[in-house]
Amino acid sequence: MRLVRSLDLRGWVLLGAAALCIALPGAVGTLGGSAHAAASLEERKLPMHFNWIACQPNCRGWVSAVGIVTADSPREFDEFARGRELHGTTIVLDSSGGSVNDSIALGRRWRALGALTTVGISTQDHIAQGERARVVPEAYCESMCVFLLLSGKTRYVPEAAHVRVHQIWMGDRADDPKAANYTAQDLMIVERDIGRLAKYTFDMGGAGDLLLLSLNVPPWEDLHELSPAELRLTNLATTDAVAEVLPRNDNVTSPVPIAALQPKPVQDRFVSNVTDDEPVVSAVKSTKTAEAVVPTGGVAAVMPAK
Repeated sequence: MRLVRSLDLRGWVLLGAAALCIALPGAVGTLGGSAHAAASLEERKLPMHFNWIACQPNCRGWVSAVGIVTADSPREFDEFARGRELHGTTIVLDSSGGSVNDSIALGRRWRALGALTTVGISTQDHIAQGERARVVPEAYCESMCVFLLLSGKTRYVPEAAHVRVHQIWMGDRADDPKAANYTAQDLMIVERDIGRLAKYTFDMGGAGDLLLLSLNVPPWEDLHELSPAELRLTNLATTDAVAEVLPRNDNVTSPVPIAALQPKPVQDRFVSNVTDDEPVVSAVKSTKTAEAVVPTGGVAAVMPAK
């Protein structure tokens, strides 16, 4: 995993093959999966970016959100959304988390749009018959990404996904958290952001168990990957039907995008920074929390959001 200088939770993995015209019923997006995973790993090291994945006429398309949430992410999403009709759209996540408070701001924007959320690597392949859009389920949603996932009105987690959580920490001291010094103000900032995150969790319909599981994992331990039972316990997964988040067009006979359902392991953690959607405590500097990332996510250190 990597270090993110802001609260973030690392990610879970998503749906299988949603293809234009050529996906067979029950097909799974595994072909070329390793190549897509390698490319996605590099993208997860970068600030979050948004792309529209078109899949007409088979389905209505979706938003791909890949990378680390920074202080610029809410504004960049607003710019991406300008001129697009995104109400009720699906957002497909592949992220190692990022800034806590900026993730909260972004998640509230998505809930206001009535967005649906899931985890996966979005791909568009050029084939002989034309373009094919699909979602590869072997992806990561870690740290604050888990709370972005929570923002969806309907949430689907494929069995092949890796949804991992951990504890909040100061991002500028995540390299060696046990050796660092902390002031009373540092503790106040972290506790303030835990409070903001708790309010957001309950506003989004999440369970207190999500906070409990996350806050039990310190930054010097591996992220905790949520099991299928924990995904239900925390209310992160609200449906087992991929068709509820990636529906096909009613006037098409092509199959609905199918996600690869494969078993997954268990372990996670998280950190903090400031948003424009949450009240800010008087003149207190914004938090620079960090996510200590485990190797599986393959994330490089990222500078804290300012």
